[in-house]
Amino acid sequence: MKLFSLALFTALSATSFAKTYPVTGNTANCRSGPGTSYGVKKSYQKGQSVSISCQTSGSSVSGNNIWDKTSDGCYVADYYIKTGVNGYVTTKCDSTSGGGSSDSYCKKINTAGVNLVAQWEGFVPSPKPDPIGLPTVGYGHLCQKKNCAEVKYKFPLSQTTAKQLLSDDLPKYTACLAGYLNSKVKLNDNQLAALTSWTFNVGCGNVKTSTLIKRLNKGDNPNTVASQELPNWRKAGGKVMQGLVNRRKAEIKLFKTASSKQAYPKCQ
Repeated sequence: MKLFSLALFTALSATSFAKTYPVTGNTANCRSGPGTSYGVKKSYQKGQSVSISCQTSGSSVSGNNIWDKTSDGCYVADYYIKTGVNGYVTTKCDSTSGGGSSDSYCKKINTAGVNLVAQWEGFVPSPKPDPIGLPTVGYGHLCQKKNCAEVKYKFPLSQTTAKQLLSDDLPKYTACLAGYLNSKVKLNDNQLAALTSWTFNVGCGNVKTSTLIKRLNKGDNPNTVASQELPNWRKAGGKVMQGLVNRRKAEIKLFKTASSKQAYPKCQ
């Protein structure tokens, strides 16, 4: 009887002292992983309190890439939770918590990768449809609102502001890519940059379910995987695009360029 009472007291105490934080957004979606590409498991309403079990990094939401794992077992963007600080308020989620194996990967890709993305996306100073009709601006920024109203830079963009916009966009794709890889995968900075370019081009959802990711996680040789899998991503709107054929070749070339700087799972 005493043992039961002690266990009950411990459980009640843990519940009583668990830290909860209010939701600030009108609706905050709680997802299966730390990123906007993951499926929504449930939603929290403004003013509702949520309990955070751990935090990890993921795709950036309005400049904040921290995601909070709640007691419901899903992830909500820290941007929508009023924790009172601009940073971590609890322990970081470990590799068994889901959403990637590490938060120590390089959040920004190297200059070679940025230049590769810019080269193949092309410079568009004002919003206009891309080859398959999607409205874009800058270096491949896909408009989220009418006339790209979410972009904080003045139109027409200069190449400088377009590069700044690209720098704002890229960490989201590096984050979702990292979220799909396990700790067995080892990538240098050129390899991570090349795969981020691919992710930026085809989207996080396609990357998540790709054979390329499955093979890397299985332990196949990265150079072999990249050489065999990247060329498969050459279609847009169901048609083979020569520009995509050429881009995949450039990504493979960068991927196979030797580098001693590790980028994933830890950044050197």
